[in-house]
Amino acid sequence: MDMKWTDTLDIAIELAEAHPEIDPRTIRFTDLHGWVMELPDFDDDPNHSGEKILEAIQMAWIDEVN
Repeated sequence: MDMKWTDTLDIAIELAEAHPEIDPRTIRFTDLHGWVMELPDFDDDPNHSGEKILEAIQMAWIDEVN
């Protein structure tokens, strides 16, 4: 299944597994964007993300690791 920017929970789970050493509360959105783009199941336009989507992914990631 290909993930899109709107699949915030699925993305957060994948990021938590791919980057267990990262505290999602301290990430920069530029890094977050790049890591999402590198996920093997992610397939969406890089330009379709914005601050609200990245913030939603970050919050889901925080919830996932807490």
